[in-house]
Amino acid sequence: MNIPGLDYNTQREKLKLPEYGREIQNMVDYCVTIPDRKARQRCAESIIAIMDNMTAANRQNVDHKRKLWDHLAIMADFKLDIDYPFDVQQARQFVEKPAPMKYPMTKIPVRHYGKMMFELFDKLKTMEPGKERDELVGFAANQMKRDLVMWSHGSSDDEKVADDLARYTDGKIQLDLSKFKFERINVREVKENKKKKK
Repeated sequence: MNIPGLDYNTQREKLKLPEYGREIQNMVDYCVTIPDRKARQRCAESIIAIMDNMTAANRQNVDHKRKLWDHLAIMADFKLDIDYPFDVQQARQFVEKPAPMKYPMTKIPVRHYGKMMFELFDKLKTMEPGKERDELVGFAANQMKRDLVMWSHGSSDDEKVADDLARYTDGKIQLDLSKFKFERINVREVKENKKKKK
């Protein structure tokens, strides 16, 4: 349906700061085109006064006026040649898109143990035998068993944990199942926690 004089927001140019509305944006666009600098300055100050009335609840904020002038500069694409009472160059950082972050794509042999467990395995390979290593082995073994229960990857029995621990530490850690006692794991609670995380 094409009716003269009737258009939709979807057909219009996208607003730079939608919170001020299209009328303020139109005023700013007009202000940029005013050839006389003094008239342009007066126009900009009038727009700021209107924006100030629109955001009256924020007047108690220390940097309220600065924000208004920053917003004016953003709406004008920094093309408004006037005497700004504040340095508006810092407002550019708000409109510049940050560079995309790289997603760490680390390969790990088995995903159910996770990256941190493999970092722990690497640490265990280099540690000297002693109380600290024994405590870390106990922590690792119990966490591995919890991971196996949570992700239901095959068997979660003690032998599987001992075999995996030996394999991923290049045989440096041999868990003696006749002496080592695993923490009691509430299977139902572990699986309910997994559901909550989803």
